[in-house]
Amino acid sequence: MLKIEDLHLSFGGIKALQGISFEARPGEITGVIGPNGAGKTSLFNAISGFYTPDRGTVYFEGRDITGLSPDKRAELGLARTFQNIALFRGMTVLDNIKLGGHTRLKTNVWQALRYFGAARREELELRRDIEERVIDFLEIDHIRKYPITMLPYGLQKRVELGRALAMQPKVLMLDEPVAGMNREETADMARFILDVQEQFGTTILLVEHDMHMVMDICSHIVVLNFGQQIASGTPAEVSGNEDVIEAYLGAAA
Repeated sequence: MLKIEDLHLSFGGIKALQGISFEARPGEITGVIGPNGAGKTSLFNAISGFYTPDRGTVYFEGRDITGLSPDKRAELGLARTFQNIALFRGMTVLDNIKLGGHTRLKTNVWQALRYFGAARREELELRRDIEERVIDFLEIDHIRKYPITMLPYGLQKRVELGRALAMQPKVLMLDEPVAGMNREETADMARFILDVQEQFGTTILLVEHDMHMVMDICSHIVVLNFGQQIASGTPAEVSGNEDVIEAYLGAAA
């Protein structure tokens, strides 16, 4: 579904990524872990089109998308959330989530401004799909008309997930989805991520520091350190890797 081949990225003399290669297999959750500064978010930005790699290739369903813009990648079915919440604070929960569906709309700007006929029907269909498929799924129907500013942090992260799901993605990239959450919020988000995989069959690429969560829900894990890929395998294989223990989990004294 998603294949990264020999990806290199640098900023001046700083090598953020050095020869990263792995695959995110269809319908599975692949985790990307590593200490701060390992290159995880740089990798996400290169995959989603915000950064242009110096060398290497990003394949989506067998197609080379390395030269495509972020919006074109989104149209193909590549969605992501961000490490820091990136919601529109002056808008409601429903309106924020509806924005994620814009890549699926066929009407042009002038039709949308006049808002009748096909444009109106498409808008109503989008809203119905979001209310039935996304809002109910994430259990946020009771807050769908609330402005984002009224919500606690954990619910805002759930709304951001909902906006990504509104795109009906084939591949969903989650950048630290439980960062800053308490134990209960983390458990809820982990449950929703598993449900996305199981109910929608979505391929998920996950960056996260919560090792317990990563080991519990991921079928494959890629480990980065200083921009280099030092391990790749199942949770059991990665947790027993000496390089991972030293670089990320902490070497034994």
